[in-house]
Amino acid sequence: MCGIAGFYSCEDSIKEKQLYSLLNMKQTLTHRGPDDDNIYLNDHIGLAHTRLSIIDISKGKQPMVKRIGDYSIVISYNGEIYNTKELRSQLSSYSLSWDTTSDTEVILNGYLAFGTEFFKELNGIFAFSIYDERIDTLYLVRDHLGIKPLFYQIYDSYFVFASEPKGIFAFGITPKLDASSWAEVLGLGPARTPGHGVFANMKEVLPGQFLSITKDTSSTPKIRSHIYWKLESHEHKDNYKETVDYVSYLVRDSIRRQMISDVPVCTFLSGGLDSSLVSAISQEYLLEQGKQLSTFSFDFVGNKENFKANSFQSSEDRPFVDIMVEHIHSYHHYLMCDSITQADYLYKAVDARDVPCMADIESSLLYFCSQVSNTHSVALTGECADEIFGGYPWFHRKELWKDDFFPWSYDMDMRKMCFDDSFLKEIDLDNYVINAYHNSVKETPTLAGDTPLEKKRREISWLNIRWFMSTLLNRMDRTSMYSGLEARVPFADPRILEYVFSIPWEMKCYNGQTKSLLVEIGKSYLPNEVLYRKKSPYPKTYDPNYERLLSNRLLDELSDTNAPLNAIIDKKKLQTFLSSPSDYGRPWYGQLMASPQMIAYLLQINYWMKKYSLS
Repeated sequence: MCGIAGFYSCEDSIKEKQLYSLLNMKQTLTHRGPDDDNIYLNDHIGLAHTRLSIIDISKGKQPMVKRIGDYSIVISYNGEIYNTKELRSQLSSYSLSWDTTSDTEVILNGYLAFGTEFFKELNGIFAFSIYDERIDTLYLVRDHLGIKPLFYQIYDSYFVFASEPKGIFAFGITPKLDASSWAEVLGLGPARTPGHGVFANMKEVLPGQFLSITKDTSSTPKIRSHIYWKLESHEHKDNYKETVDYVSYLVRDSIRRQMISDVPVCTFLSGGLDSSLVSAISQEYLLEQGKQLSTFSFDFVGNKENFKANSFQSSEDRPFVDIMVEHIHSYHHYLMCDSITQADYLYKAVDARDVPCMADIESSLLYFCSQVSNTHSVALTGECADEIFGGYPWFHRKELWKDDFFPWSYDMDMRKMCFDDSFLKEIDLDNYVINAYHNSVKETPTLAGDTPLEKKRREISWLNIRWFMSTLLNRMDRTSMYSGLEARVPFADPRILEYVFSIPWEMKCYNGQTKSLLVEIGKSYLPNEVLYRKKSPYPKTYDPNYERLLSNRLLDELSDTNAPLNAIIDKKKLQTFLSSPSDYGRPWYGQLMASPQMIAYLLQINYWMKKYSLS
């Protein structure tokens, strides 16, 4: 896994300043690839690359260049291609040179053989740029589900891109906000509209699409967007047993493909169905090679004493982790985070994401990933199973199906209760969210014969994939890559999504069993205690002193009259909010973000505004 950045200039000469900017962009993304780095420059193209070595460690250096006559074709690539073996075999009959065993060269040679049509053949997690000097065109390509990030911005006569916004700012672009920026952060955050970069004028390549960038006659970059893949609904003709068998094949195949690495692979193990299934199948794969799987679980100091069950989080993870470790005989590591560390990492989480994020849910994962990266460079996770297979409460509880709001964020009151009324009116928060919701619903892939109920369920599924899953994938990418750890997500295989999306709800929740398809697969791998455990999300702290710690830090920040948050906050509203009893069972985003996380989010917003000099 790596970091990429670069620019396309409509000017014909590289100045010393442009070289400096490219080197600065590369340096800014070192955390994504601490093992190696390099740049490529020609008359008006600059490509930078930082490398985390996973496959073909000694030879897979980038940017990688192929010469065709007098012209260069160059790739700067971030990701892993899981069907590399098949693609390389497919390309073997073509007159292509091979210098490495890397998937980078497979993509580049595939492009040389088939052009942009080759992009649709890729199965993996990726974001890459290809510059073709023959036609003076730069391509930016992002994977099917948007697992790997890729941002861009037009700046005068330049098209500038990077894996993360900080890479774009390193080119010399000043971060700015507009009304939509604030509506994204306060109304939709920690999610964001697909393709929206939050910062003014910044965008992101959409999942399943690629951009082609060329010169325009007006000396500005000309951008064309191309769709190489999109999710569709199809009539599902398989019976339940056939469906289970095929899903089982896809899941096992995806996990096994993602175990391929030239460095040791571990898994995150929470004791839930998804991560346990990934860990069990991964252990099975390693045992065939005479190896043992390393697993990691995450928890918080004091949770054993302070845990309080609620409708979203009904049980602790530790007892179920213990069961799984005993069952699969993994080499397990129990990682713990205390409240002060979690609060301190709130700011590092903004550094990693470049925007306010999932508050302490993200800061703790950032800390845990930093610990895992001390011994491993690759980890498999159970992310995305709930979005694809229907595991969240809002798939099942119809009272959460509102007409104008996302089911995981249906209560806007807590989002607005601390902010100045005139500021809220200026950014028109409610209408922004309502429009985002309806625009997404209209894109839902439906079938003509869907009943109203089945149509609604498809909408819920689509919204989860388009929004909620994207948020968690962004969280996983930034928290892992900030420490040079590659987190893989085997459930987010486009083959799995394409097939499962069209399966009727009656099969996804067969006989009332949540995620019944995964439960059927798990019968061959998991003990019943884990197999039928009620859904429990990523853990969070239940330390009663944690909220007080956050409140004190926020008040201390706001005591400085120059604190940027003071310009948009309502002090009386804030005091009322901080003095009100917490409601841990009433989240304002997802299942975990309640009152303490709102305080943490405000701390992140204040830090973000200071860091980027925003107003």
